[in-house]
Order: sequence, then structure tokens, then C-alpha cells
Amino acid sequence: MATQLTADDARQSLTAHVAAKGEELCAKYGPGLGWKELHRLLQDRAFVRYPCEIVFDAAHLHPGEVAHPVPHGDRPEDGFTLHIHPLFMLQLPRVPHLALYQLVAVNYGEFASADDAETFGAAALGLPRDEYYAILCGLADQLCGRPEELEPAHAQEPTHAHAGGSGGCGGGCNG
Repeated sequence: MATQLTADDARQSLTAHVAAKGEELCAKYGPGLGWKELHRLLQDRAFVRYPCEIVFDAAHLHPGEVAHPVPHGDRPEDGFTLHIHPLFMLQLPRVPHLALYQLVAVNYGEFASADDAETFGAAALGLPRDEYYAILCGLADQLCGRPEELEPAHAQEPTHAHAGGSGGCGGGCNG
């Protein structure tokens, strides 16, 4: 008799897979993944399934959102642009933290959760997950109280609880 897999089985499998991929990434690029290594990583199809480029542009971000992948077309193979808030142009050593979190959404789509993104990013950087999460929260908190002209006019409300946001950090801009 065949075993029926549940959605929870699939979730556990994805979580284990992203942890393993993060560890492989750390072994290949080192725990000190920097700006230069990030650009090499974006070309490495073993870790980034689809073409990606980084732009520092808040036009596709909601208020309080630090980064978000935007597809170039209807098919993932068309590639993605990782939009990262322009504030982080002056913090290039922290951009890999933001990009790694977003790459889970690029690689696995809507099925990926914030937990998966945190697991992958932490493993890729050789950090405990709690430490990686704290770094993400600190980066997201930098957007609190930013002048409104840095936020896109069309944005609606903060989205922190998904792989496009800051990972559900508490106490951030929403208090």
C-alpha cells in the first residue's frame, strides 16, 4: 500500500532541503558571504534556480519591507529582480543577509515560508537561526520612521509575515 504524503510532510521536506542547501552554500562560499560573493552566487544555478539581479529600489516594496523578488515575466525561467530598499546601498556587507532570505521565494515560490527563508539564510551564513533572525529584524527596524518619500506611493500596508517581508519581526515599525 502506498504511503500518502501530507502537506506537513512536504513542509518538513522543504525545510530539511533548504537547510541542506544553505549548508552547501556556506561550504562553497564561506560563512563570510559578502557583496562580491553574492554576485557570484546569483549566477550559480546550484543555489539560485533562476536568473536574478539586484536593484536598490523601493518602488516594488511595501512600507516597512526591506526587500522583495519581482518576477520578470509569467515563468520563473524569465528571471527575477531582487528589489532591496535603497537605504541598504550604504550597507553592502548586510545585503547578502537580505538577499539570501529572498532567494528562498525565488527558488521555491509561494510554498516557501518565512521559517524556510530564515533556515536557509542562517545555514548559508553559518549563523544560528536566532542570530540571523535578529539581524534581519535590526535591518527591517532601520526603516521605521524613514521619510515617506522613501516609500512607494502605491504601497498599502506593511507585510512582515511572509518571505517578501522582514520575517515577522516583532516590535518593528508597527509597534
